Amino acid sequence: MAPQVEISIPNTTISGTSKPYTTYNITLRLPLRSFTVQKRYSDFLSLHSGLTDQVGSPPPVSLPAKSWFSKTVSNPQLTEERRQALETYLKTINEIDDSRWRTTSVWRSFLNLPSTLASQTSSKASTLHSVITGPGGGGAPITDPVLWLDCYRDLKAQLQDARLSLTHRDQASTPQKQHEAGTAAKSSLVKAGTMIKALEEGLANIQKASEGWGGQKLGEGEIRRRRDLIATAQKDKDGLENLLNAMVTKSNLDQTVASVQDTHRLMGAKPRSGGRVLGKETAETRELDNQGVLQLQKQKMAEQDLDVEELRKIVQRQKELGIAINQELEVQNEMLKMVDEDVDRVQSKMNIAKRRIGKIS
Repeated sequence: MAPQVEISIPNTTISGTSKPYTTYNITLRLPLRSFTVQKRYSDFLSLHSGLTDQVGSPPPVSLPAKSWFSKTVSNPQLTEERRQALETYLKTINEIDDSRWRTTSVWRSFLNLPSTLASQTSSKASTLHSVITGPGGGGAPITDPVLWLDCYRDLKAQLQDARLSLTHRDQASTPQKQHEAGTAAKSSLVKAGTMIKALEEGLANIQKASEGWGGQKLGEGEIRRRRDLIATAQKDKDGLENLLNAMVTKSNLDQTVASVQDTHRLMGAKPRSGGRVLGKETAETRELDNQGVLQLQKQKMAEQDLDVEELRKIVQRQKELGIAINQELEVQNEMLKMVDEDVDRVQSKMNIAKRRIGKIS
């Protein structure tokens, strides 16, 4: 799975006047935006130490050694070598399959990342299996709001897989490939239906828990938003199922027509051609024979198919933009939550300082 954040260190800058030092400009690319974090080499040392303490073992890549006889501010070659080594250090942690180091708080704090971008591939896989086997299958019900959102992302992935399978079925050139793509789409839709039911039950469980003393509180607005997400997912699933059924019906009809034509051909009978009705001709069809009219009709249908395909691409692009905007809003909400926590913490310190000033005065 590709990392959710792309990390690079394209350049460095010299900061400070009385005592200059080298600053490494870390560029982070998210789906809809990019930003830069500036860190010194000492910050990387603190990061490495924090990762080792929180995980219990050092990362699989080492930091570049500290130079005691030369400084980066006066040695461009040393600066470039250290920049490349630090970039390799961050990229290795960000891209390896073992996600223990990049799910720590020290990693997110170093890169100013919200907690929602922490990659937890193994836990998501077990969550997906639990949800699929949940309703009636002996799996654990959903009771955590964060886990609910993870399962909803897996549901969107199942719907996307079904949509791709239907596209492959429409483009397949042989009946066998059509059958395989249709089977894959049906499997994804069945899983999506099971997950929608699990999400509905999970939302009910979360709502009940939030009413008690020990549950995590969810506001009425958030509960309504999640209900709307379930309704939208159910609508998408129903639409994909209807499309799959229409494709299957069309395939069966084509096979029936082909079978009838083969029967007429074997029996030596010629199929009757429909007569053309006078008075209903147009300027395009009046001077054409039956074969020409048929060819014109096929041409018109092909042009309509192209128009429908262009419309489908536009709708697909709008949907992708909507998904990307939704993901960006989730990131922004998480960052606002972090700012609120910082404000509360500063307010608490200010209250303590005021009380101390009051005692002094």
